[in-house]
Amino acid sequence: MIRTLGNKSPKIDPTAFVSEFAYVVGDVELGPNSSIWPGVVIRADSGKIQIGAGSNVQDNSVLHADADAKIGDNVTIGHGVVCHAQTIGNGSLIGNGATLNDGVIIGNNCLVAAGSTVVDNAEFTQNSLIRGTPAKAIGRIRPRHSELMRRAAAFYVSQITIYKSSDLDDEWVRLAK
Repeated sequence: MIRTLGNKSPKIDPTAFVSEFAYVVGDVELGPNSSIWPGVVIRADSGKIQIGAGSNVQDNSVLHADADAKIGDNVTIGHGVVCHAQTIGNGSLIGNGATLNDGVIIGNNCLVAAGSTVVDNAEFTQNSLIRGTPAKAIGRIRPRHSELMRRAAAFYVSQITIYKSSDLDDEWVRLAK
């Protein structure tokens, strides 16, 4: 469901995919080949939320910001993430079930491990491997991490064509009869 809030309407690139079971409201901007999957809530009522090209927000994640927020290009936000971050840099991956609190800044090509909690206003430089509660940088990403992050973003871009060509909205109507 895509909704206008006051005078703010989501701007969605025509190549992006938004599941019919997602809720996108307010000052949201989705870049080319970005994808929003079932159960996702993106609520931009207190600031603009920009999601870059080739980025994906996976099932049951929640994005909200108390100020403007920017998700870079080719970012993967895993299943069940709660994200209030200010910035997530290009090529980063946020693992399943992670929580990023207000004002968090994640640099380019960072990996936040599944289940981690990044506390308010924490900042991490590019190529950081981040883990724990509260999350700390435990090292630098390795080539295998970079490859995992690149493949995850590319996989979700490839899924857009499959889902858009399946006419899922029409299928729902047909099955409901």
